[in-house]
Amino acid sequence: MGEIVVVEQLSLDGVMQAPGSPDEDTRGDFRYGGWARPYADHVAAATMGKGMGEDGAMLFGRRTYVSLHGFWAGQTDGNPYTEVLNRKTKYVVSRTLAGPLPWQNSVLVTGAAADAVAELKAEVDGALVVLGSGRLVRALAAAGLVDEYVLSIHPLALGAGTRLFGEGAAAHRTMTLADTVTTTTGVIIARYRPVVTG
Repeated sequence: MGEIVVVEQLSLDGVMQAPGSPDEDTRGDFRYGGWARPYADHVAAATMGKGMGEDGAMLFGRRTYVSLHGFWAGQTDGNPYTEVLNRKTKYVVSRTLAGPLPWQNSVLVTGAAADAVAELKAEVDGALVVLGSGRLVRALAAAGLVDEYVLSIHPLALGAGTRLFGEGAAAHRTMTLADTVTTTTGVIIARYRPVVTG
């Protein structure tokens, strides 16, 4: 049985939209794309790199998969993330994509997201790491399928944008803090595990 680990960059007000670049996701006229870049440092890179190097696979929604493939699949600069992302199995939950998928080691997962991922989780070993993929994360959270959240909480409020725990996410969920790391730029990387009740 696998574990679903959600890895997200968030503002203080819970926004997850377009942390990487201005044109990453402009839905809703979002104009703050790239907000996380000024906060990158060696502490964040080392902390996140540890998780990326572990065994397991990746799990993406369509939009995030297409965006990451567009950037990372063609990288030749020796960045360690490139090798990890190319090597790992990438499960892609989509009702609109058709196989075969273009990025090596990619597997299309079709059907209702929560049901399909619940089946996948029962079949795989290790972590299924979700990057971005907000709509998918909210569906998995609502179904009680997320085992851990690794949240990089940045010291800024955006006031607009898609929030991780927005509409469609689990309405009420208690979590326990498993670990924290603070970067030199004030980002708090916190690992939370949902409390299982009942």
